[in-house]
Amino acid sequence: VHDIGKYSQEFQKRIRGHSIYVDHSTAGAIEIYKYVKAFGIILAYCIAGHHAGLPDGGSAADTGDEPTLYGKLKRRNLPNYGTYRKFLDIPKEKLPSKIPIQPVAGGGLSISFLIRMLYSCLVDADYLDTERFMSGNTIDRSIDCSIDTLLDKLLEYIKRFDSPVGLVNEKRCEILNRCLHAAENPKGIYTLTVPTGGGKTISSLSFALKHAKKHGMKRIIYVIPYTSIIEQNAAVIKSILGSEYVLEHHSNIAYDDESEEMSKLRLATENWDIPIVVTTNVQFFESFFSNRASKCRKLHNTANSVILFDEAQMLPIYYLLPCIRTISELVTNYGSTCVLCSATQPAIKDLFPKGTKITEIIENAPALYKAFKRTNIKYIGKLSYELLIDHLEKRNQVLCIVNTRKTARNISDGLSEPGNFHLSTLMCPVHRSQKIAEIKDRLKKELPCRVISTSLIEAGVDVDFPAVYRQMAGLESQIQAAGRCNREGRRSIEDRNVYIYDMDDDYNQKLPSALRRPTEIAKGIAERYTDVSSPEAIEAYFTQLFHTAGKSLDYKDIISRLEEGAVNGGSFPFHQIASEYKLIEDITYGIIIPYDEKAKLFIERLKNNERTISSVRNIQPYIVNVYKKEAEKLLGVGAIEMIDTELFVLMDTSLYNERTGLKVEIEDGIGIFC
Repeated sequence: VHDIGKYSQEFQKRIRGHSIYVDHSTAGAIEIYKYVKAFGIILAYCIAGHHAGLPDGGSAADTGDEPTLYGKLKRRNLPNYGTYRKFLDIPKEKLPSKIPIQPVAGGGLSISFLIRMLYSCLVDADYLDTERFMSGNTIDRSIDCSIDTLLDKLLEYIKRFDSPVGLVNEKRCEILNRCLHAAENPKGIYTLTVPTGGGKTISSLSFALKHAKKHGMKRIIYVIPYTSIIEQNAAVIKSILGSEYVLEHHSNIAYDDESEEMSKLRLATENWDIPIVVTTNVQFFESFFSNRASKCRKLHNTANSVILFDEAQMLPIYYLLPCIRTISELVTNYGSTCVLCSATQPAIKDLFPKGTKITEIIENAPALYKAFKRTNIKYIGKLSYELLIDHLEKRNQVLCIVNTRKTARNISDGLSEPGNFHLSTLMCPVHRSQKIAEIKDRLKKELPCRVISTSLIEAGVDVDFPAVYRQMAGLESQIQAAGRCNREGRRSIEDRNVYIYDMDDDYNQKLPSALRRPTEIAKGIAERYTDVSSPEAIEAYFTQLFHTAGKSLDYKDIISRLEEGAVNGGSFPFHQIASEYKLIEDITYGIIIPYDEKAKLFIERLKNNERTISSVRNIQPYIVNVYKKEAEKLLGVGAIEMIDTELFVLMDTSLYNERTGLKVEIEDGIGIFC
């Protein structure tokens, strides 16, 4: 039905080489709306948007020249496509009498979600059908491995933990066994609260695979906030299950090898038809609120899946309610199980729709925290730059985490050599990786190692310092910082302190109130609780954070706009919401750093217009992202050259420093990069 517009003579001329535009999508939408009243509007969205994207619904007052669905349904100047009736009947009697979902809350968002899922089925089938035709059915997408086989591999791997030595390893095994036991439970929403160092990756994978086998589920999807954590977790999973069954889908990965394995993984990025997917919050949630066919293809393959949200406290607060409703829909109407994994579990149960059952996998989570407690968090008040540097200079090995790139550079410039390291996103990823490897080596050899870093080191970087200094920030950041101290639990009590300090800078004053709020709440929690890393303190922190956030938990008002669709004729603003739902909203520009010969080769290819998806991904490890104002300044002095929209190459290599990365001095405003 979606392609009946192709029966027109005009479209037949087009496929025979005539250079004419023909709207072939609207015809099917009009016919399905006409013949299938109960479901007509739902199916009309899918058909009308199967090439151009899901349109806004509009209103009954829209005219035929409007791009809305109601406008399209009034178009009368379409080419005659009536010939389709000789070949096709629209099967009204095969459709159910009512919408086959359980409406959540007002029902509007549930209906819009159903439209997205049906749209996903249609566009993926359409792409695959075209692919089979164009290739002569020669493309092999099959991944020959079952969930049962993957579970067997994992169970064989975890046999090595059968005889744990030491209290910490005993507790890790306790967590693992609890996850295996809980996997027998029904589908639903779960929380997995595991202290840092508790073996969350292996334990959550064990729950997911055994649960999937128990309930006949299709795949496991890991959703992770940062690419640095993805790469680390994916490496662990691949080492256990085999790299050919694990898809990493994020900006830093490129499947450009021509081998059969790489080819299948590259194809799997399009629709996630693979047993294990590891992806980012951005890729996952933005796909659910996109209106583009290419982004929505994968959505139907999230149904009947086990979805693990790692570091659940990092779910974006401005879009927290839409994220939570997405999770609710997947569990309520599409047969999925969702697990919120965290060492600092956010108090979000009250944000789910009324009546939602959420089950904690680890029944004695508070007791586990005592076994895994490896640091002492101390508040030491306000420090000047000079006093902070003095603190750091007195230590042989120390990590200092600050809130801005500018602060990181200033403190690093004040430290003496040797062993002075700087980490920030002003260094390209390849450069950072090299420095992190050097830092780990010096820590192991007990050489001088003083590291000044932005918050990037708090996620996915396994380092172990005897002392950590953390500039005042939200409680989740403080606890993540503590995870870089005494990580293996082997240090003496005096060598496991995390010092939280304020600074004599204007960082907090320049921040908008929404970004200042976590820091202020964390200060209050520190006054009320002797141990801010305790489950009780963490719950109090998030409860207050979400309560004071109010409407900013859905600050684009996405949920109410979709709920209104249930009472205004099924009009949903799909296109509008897709343009507004951006988890990373700051306008940034990528600057490619010619850091090594490999980078220079990639730059040359881009300059020669060799711009494939693969080539763009290959260059990601050499990109530093800067704000628009910073890019304009560098462009103005000829330091960078534009080679594509929002993509530049650094021409003045003297601005890139081996110790601190790209030099961008801009006095007004404040950067809150990590």
